[in-house]
Amino acid sequence: MAIVVSDRRARLQESPLRHLDPFLFGAPALLAALGTLMVYASTRHKLEAQHLDPLYFVKRQIIAITVGIVVMVVLMFIDYRRLRELSLLGYGATILMLLAVLKVGASVKGAQARFDIGAFQLQPGEFAKIFLTLVLAAYCTRHREEMGARRLVVAILICAVPLGLIILQPDLGTDVVLMAMVFTMIMMAGARARHLVVLLLLGLTVTVGAVQAGVLDQYQIDRITSFQNLNADKQGTAYNQKQSILTVGSGGLTGKGLFAGSQTNGAQVPEQHTDFIFTVVGEEFGFVGSALVLALFAMIVWRTSRAARLAQDPFGSLCCIGVLAMFVAQVFENVGMATGIMPVTGIPLPFMSYGGSSVIVSFACIGLVGNVRMRRFS
Repeated sequence: MAIVVSDRRARLQESPLRHLDPFLFGAPALLAALGTLMVYASTRHKLEAQHLDPLYFVKRQIIAITVGIVVMVVLMFIDYRRLRELSLLGYGATILMLLAVLKVGASVKGAQARFDIGAFQLQPGEFAKIFLTLVLAAYCTRHREEMGARRLVVAILICAVPLGLIILQPDLGTDVVLMAMVFTMIMMAGARARHLVVLLLLGLTVTVGAVQAGVLDQYQIDRITSFQNLNADKQGTAYNQKQSILTVGSGGLTGKGLFAGSQTNGAQVPEQHTDFIFTVVGEEFGFVGSALVLALFAMIVWRTSRAARLAQDPFGSLCCIGVLAMFVAQVFENVGMATGIMPVTGIPLPFMSYGGSSVIVSFACIGLVGNVRMRRFS
């Protein structure tokens, strides 16, 4: 019996599970739980008024979280160095889905960015985040000693395909997050400063070119630019953001209380359970609750950056850096548009906003970071 116990202890000591980071996994779990509560708070009155199940969105969010956790666990148990070998398959599948969504995807509010599968939606642009991270990290690691102009051009071409297909949907918000991720990864991979300047200018040129070429509809352009002067908005394109700012500000220091937000209960903020979920936190839990949410995201950023520093190899480190840049860009943009300092681009808040694809990919990214951290000694 003593020998059996001793063998189990030895296996546990050797297992990567010994190096699990409870903070890395705990913060997303808390955010997902709070997000589900906020989805319920922001949709229950509207659903009841339509004589629908008030838990309609909550049930689907719980399913997405469950699937996300399963994907996260699966990714953790596959050595991330094997994921490097499989990354091209995932990248190729994502490209095919991005092509397909432009042909047969559902058109919603001027954007053709998702597949409607029964009551659920699949958004290929979200999956581009993790697979582009893996492919770019693999390429930059393979050529880390020679990241000159020629290698940089190839890296840009790898990224340009999904970025171009996503802008055609059009989904500028996802592209902005991806461009921030790509720029950060290439910078950390050792690209020269002058090449980074060229890359930055190229990104700005492509963005402006997409606007000028008519890829975005006029109402989308107005929505993006109206945040600069909300009071001068004559077309009503800034309505969402005006209501968002009012809702966040009405919460004061400690908020109005759970389910007691008048703006939220009155459904004054459009898309509140998706893009503007942070406004529910601001109104019902105030500055204190909002600060707690940002602190949980800061915890994820801290543990991800630590995993990048402790990674055994450059590939693992770059994967963590890509995830880190993605989360920072996404949280900054989402909270920024909810508080009026950033344009409205339709970016979900990771783990919290309603949306299956976003939730699943967010948990998958945590699984990737946890994978790298767990195997830092192997």
